[in-house]
Amino acid sequence: MSEIRDPDAEAATGVFVEHRELLFGVVYNMLGSVADTEDVLQDTWLSWSRRGVGGVDNPRAYLVRIAVNHTLQRRAVISRRRETYVGPWLPEPLVADEDGADDPALRTESVSLAMLVVLESLSPLERAVFVLHEVFGYAHTEIAEILDRTPAAVRQVAHRARAHVHARRPLYEAHPRVRREATERFVQAAVGGDIAELMEILAPDVTVWTDGGGKRRPTALRPVHGRDKAVRLLTGYAKRGGARGSALELRYRRVNGDDAAVLFQDDAPYAVIVMDLTPQGDRVCGLFVVTNPDKLSHVQKEEA
Repeated sequence: MSEIRDPDAEAATGVFVEHRELLFGVVYNMLGSVADTEDVLQDTWLSWSRRGVGGVDNPRAYLVRIAVNHTLQRRAVISRRRETYVGPWLPEPLVADEDGADDPALRTESVSLAMLVVLESLSPLERAVFVLHEVFGYAHTEIAEILDRTPAAVRQVAHRARAHVHARRPLYEAHPRVRREATERFVQAAVGGDIAELMEILAPDVTVWTDGGGKRRPTALRPVHGRDKAVRLLTGYAKRGGARGSALELRYRRVNGDDAAVLFQDDAPYAVIVMDLTPQGDRVCGLFVVTNPDKLSHVQKEEA
């Protein structure tokens, strides 16, 4: 007996798959969590499949609107979860493959881990407007339709969000070669416990975020500010031998589009280390260390 296919269901599926990477990028940049993004995409798919393509003039815009609305609802759940989180919370890193081939999620527009940390300080509405306008290039009139706001209201929110972000993070981008060299130099100094080299490469006002979720070290319950405190944290961890058990293996990967370091232990991801550089590119002004295993479960180690 031949299988009976539903043309409407097939059409809905095809449209959703066509726009999935875009939806992932929008939602991830609003949430900073791969797991929550996947949940939102599942909710988006269910809403879309029930609605179907019939009578939808612009499926892309309609899907983005559904996804953004589900994302804003998800923010409330995430906020409650953060209240019991141990230590600083960092976004879940998007790590490229060993050979440089990006995960499908990385082929969409994505911002750096440092920028995602800044976006955490925005309200959910401000973040939605900023991501849609600044990252994906949506016009204020389009965003107004997505969020069911007036264009004038969206422009006000966009201005407020942009001013807040630019005040905390000037717009500049270190050259990839400079970032790679700084990454390698820092990792060698940190692993070797080279205090003099760390003092040289870390900016005086450096801030270190360590996200272990209470499950792994190194973890500081608050961000560590200042070069002296940062050096004590890093060298103290190096002297204690780092992770317990077998030695750590270092690989350089692209994380959220930037060169970074990934540490593996027994072929399992142990830590992702991302640096934010000064405008001159010669020193590290921000250091983000993600060791929470829940945020690294999707990181794979390819054969060398």
